[in-house]
Amino acid sequence: MAPELSQNWKILQARLKAASPSTNSPAKRKASSDEPVRDSKKQKKTQQLIAKPSKLKPSSSQKMGAAHSTLSPLNTTKSSALPSLQLLTSKHDDITAESLAEAYSLGISASSLKSLPTTPNEGLSPAVNVDTLGKYLAIDCEMVGVGPGGHESTLARVSITDFHGKQVYDSYVKPREKVTDWRTHVSGIQPKHMHIAREFQQVQEQVAELLKGRIVVGHDVKHDFKVLELDHSSKMMRDTAKFSGFKKYGHGPKPALKVLAREILGVEIQQGQHSSIEDARVAMMLFRKHKSAFDVEHANKFPDEVQGKKKVNFKGKAKKARRG
Repeated sequence: MAPELSQNWKILQARLKAASPSTNSPAKRKASSDEPVRDSKKQKKTQQLIAKPSKLKPSSSQKMGAAHSTLSPLNTTKSSALPSLQLLTSKHDDITAESLAEAYSLGISASSLKSLPTTPNEGLSPAVNVDTLGKYLAIDCEMVGVGPGGHESTLARVSITDFHGKQVYDSYVKPREKVTDWRTHVSGIQPKHMHIAREFQQVQEQVAELLKGRIVVGHDVKHDFKVLELDHSSKMMRDTAKFSGFKKYGHGPKPALKVLAREILGVEIQQGQHSSIEDARVAMMLFRKHKSAFDVEHANKFPDEVQGKKKVNFKGKAKKARRG
């Protein structure tokens, strides 16, 4: 049985149908009884030519003008979708960018992952308008070790991307305790980064403001909130480490992000030092690829939210900071 279309799809389809311009082409004229009937052989041959693409090789002039030649199926789809997108975005502001991207399969792809611009320690990206960010953000943090043996983790870098993989926020963070293990081979964090790092409280407040009221995507995201010392409702999280559809890729309680990226997206990450901005983008790509299944699982887990019996609340208050 085919899965039921999401509500976004239903809304979009209804509006596309209503917004589509009606064709004013004249109706086909019926052949009058006194018109001569076409030869059946010629008619059959014409039908074969229409149904069968020509196998003739293109001329040299056609090769030079390949960019203006007949569109491929992919290009045809794009060109037919764009007018509808423009119509929807201009006339129906209540449709979010995420819904449009989901409906038309737009946004980041595995092939474009490495080419997306990244500016380490930029803080809040100047190009970001917080009011139009949308409801989905992805987050990932890098930690360093503190305490005896460096076994306890503390925040050293945090990265946030939007639904489309664009960098929203990135900052190195000054640890409030003495670092006993930089974990550089994994975290990529070095002592030199601390010269340009921001204070923990500043980063915590900025991140809390960005995440307030939004759905946060991440991998084993509870650890990110732990080192940020922030609370976020579980109803407002989408964790790729806990998603049941990915359990088959794990050799333990949860699959590794590196394995999910390779098996599901066909990309290699974490081949050396980790990049929190890259990991956040991969988590968002995994979520986008299986968003419908994530939504169904979430609805089963929180049926009261779907029925509208309870409102989802965001706890924006920071936990009491530890003494450094």
